[in-house]
Amino acid sequence: MATATATASASRSKSKSSSSSSHRKRSGTREVLYTWEGKDKTGRIIRGEMRAATESVVKLSLRRQGVQPTKIKKQTMSRGGKITDKDIALFTRQLATMMKSGVPMLQAFDIGIKGSGSPGLSRLLNDVRSEIETGSSLSQAFSKYPLYFDRLYCNLVGAGEQAGILDDLLDRLASYKEKILAIKSKIKSALFYPSAVIVVAMVVVAVIMIFVVPQFEDVFKSFGAELPGPTQLVVNMSRFFVENWFFIFGTMIAAVVGIVMSYKRSLPMQIAVDRSILKLPVIGDIIRKATVARWTRTLSTMFAAGVPLVEALDSVGGASGNHIYMVATRGIQNEVSTGTSLTMSMQNANVFPSMVVQMVSIGEESGQLDHMLGKVADFYEREVDDAVAALSTLLEPLIMIFLGVVIGGLVVAMYLPIFKLGAVV
Repeated sequence: MATATATASASRSKSKSSSSSSHRKRSGTREVLYTWEGKDKTGRIIRGEMRAATESVVKLSLRRQGVQPTKIKKQTMSRGGKITDKDIALFTRQLATMMKSGVPMLQAFDIGIKGSGSPGLSRLLNDVRSEIETGSSLSQAFSKYPLYFDRLYCNLVGAGEQAGILDDLLDRLASYKEKILAIKSKIKSALFYPSAVIVVAMVVVAVIMIFVVPQFEDVFKSFGAELPGPTQLVVNMSRFFVENWFFIFGTMIAAVVGIVMSYKRSLPMQIAVDRSILKLPVIGDIIRKATVARWTRTLSTMFAAGVPLVEALDSVGGASGNHIYMVATRGIQNEVSTGTSLTMSMQNANVFPSMVVQMVSIGEESGQLDHMLGKVADFYEREVDDAVAALSTLLEPLIMIFLGVVIGGLVVAMYLPIFKLGAVV
């Protein structure tokens, strides 16, 4: 009986809080979550939760319901905490699972807020939940936070709401996010290893040039003999490093920062960089396959959700992750909107492999475009897996050779005078 009373009281508290939330929102006061404990008119101890602007509002609301509060605690969330794509993908999977199980939406958000390991994600979900409480649909609530829920995400959720299959659409959306994250992870792993080795090699060379070689140079001066050519070259380079290390490192840092800032702010720069990446010998092929996989996976997911093709293409370009394909998608969208078939438009774009175009043509003719696009995405995702594995196998001996030539060459150059001295003796 006490449990039933507590549940009813908690429900009344949430309803009361929900009815006043629009007023709070208009007044600009931010609501937070409070947990409370109190006694009802019969003296039974009951507990519940309530969203309110202040603790006094909670007390007033409880007393109006005939509850004498004995303990009220604010649920604080620590500041900070970056929200990653992985966090959003995990939340989407959890929300899809709970809604498929029949859990009410607001309760699903409460579970997500309490179970989240990211303070930033907890705050975001709390804000989205407040939007839903004030009468916004789920897609409208998500659309107010475009930094985390892009147009594609909101469009799919909106399509699910309109068709009454929100749980199915969330499940598809979760699968889509997980597969896109897997592709990105593979690309990063393929690029991280060689980049890390090059950075470490540069640091080691800098340490040798600035701290080690000058010590050897003092020893060589005591020999009183002419240094071998390779040794003299290394010594001269070391002197340049010691005298201009601040200028060298400053220039390198400025160049990296300048390139990154230019890439973020300049569209021509972004297009030039993306075009250059696609032309790289091995990495370019992997990036191209990953881009095609993302493009086809995104279009397949949206088309299967019932989003019109022209509207779907509006989101597909941005999801591809490459400006060359983004520009090509805009051209495809313009042609499709004027009545041109998707197959012909993709062929005119001249950025898709012939196999992709042929599969799309079969899909259009058979009326199974989403299925064929999904098959293409599966194929290219496997291609990315195989290419990354092959690249890792190829890079290992190349990196060993690179380190041997750079570091080994410096060591041999510094020991040449010592070897000559030993031969004379």
